[in-house]
Amino acid sequence: MNEFAPPSLRQPILRQGADLARAGLISSEQIAAIDQVARRYSVALTPALAHLIDPSDPDDPIAAQFIPTLDELENRPEERLDPIGDRHHSPVKGIVHRYPDRVLLTPMLHCPVYCRFCFRRETVGGSQALLTATELDLALHYIRGHKKIWEVVITGGDPLMMPPKGLGAILAELEAIPHVEIIRLHSRIPISDPDRINTDLLAQLNRSKPVWLAIHCNHARELTQAAGEACLRLARIGLPLLGQTVLLKGINDDPTVMEALLRAMVRNRIKPYYLHHLDRAPGTGRFVTDIKTGQAIMRSLRGRVSGLCQPTYVLDIPGGHGKVPVGPNYLEPHQITDWQGQRHHQPNQEPVAPDRSSC
Repeated sequence: MNEFAPPSLRQPILRQGADLARAGLISSEQIAAIDQVARRYSVALTPALAHLIDPSDPDDPIAAQFIPTLDELENRPEERLDPIGDRHHSPVKGIVHRYPDRVLLTPMLHCPVYCRFCFRRETVGGSQALLTATELDLALHYIRGHKKIWEVVITGGDPLMMPPKGLGAILAELEAIPHVEIIRLHSRIPISDPDRINTDLLAQLNRSKPVWLAIHCNHARELTQAAGEACLRLARIGLPLLGQTVLLKGINDDPTVMEALLRAMVRNRIKPYYLHHLDRAPGTGRFVTDIKTGQAIMRSLRGRVSGLCQPTYVLDIPGGHGKVPVGPNYLEPHQITDWQGQRHHQPNQEPVAPDRSSC
């Protein structure tokens, strides 16, 4: 397939149990269960990722991320419909304003693939997943009126699913706001549907103000040759690429697997940015790890992997209180632990007053 082919020439996205069965990803006996989940949470899988799945492997890390299971319909007491508190910080539709100098703008809530652990799974993919022209104007008006906003993060959903001219129009509006100096986009498109990174989209992303792109990727196998070529096209127009990963049980909660992913990111010009501890959305229990597991993985990477490969391990505090780093602590009273686990004496760092008794 031509990597610059228009959307009309692409293979269809798999959305129903029957689609997954025809692709050989599930058995016909599983169709009813998949469709039962699909009535509650959106399902979508692109051919680019479907082709990576090994149906003979019950623990395939790509399948685990995107093929539904009935476990998703089981809710646990600690799970929340809005686990990171977006609604508490949404002054107008399409805006989340949690931190003083930046806002999230969500012009659409559609994605090319639907992650089975998504913290916005209650809102993505529904019939009301697009801002109307009036709602978008109100969101942009809010940004214009709040002069402390330095950065706008366009997320969703996946903003790179928008028609290039529509996305370009939003970028142009943001560029024209003097106090907005940085625009950031969050997307899975370079991984999940790399054909979309075509000349039309690249032309719209090539702006006078800095545009950064954060790419969601959870396993090294997702970084195919086609994905790498899409990243290269983005890098060639000057977009800095960041990597976002979610720590997921059975997918990447292993130091060797995580190391392979982070090295693959850097090899493809993506700087690992955040390793997210899983946000407890409904039905995500099968993906849960504990923070100690994440800390152990981060500790294992220190010293063995280049600093370029080191993300910040973060927890989004439930209820909308923001992200905090939760990586391992290397500093204790009077001791420092190195990357090999050896402890060293920590000299007193407090300034000592000069002894003037002999003066």
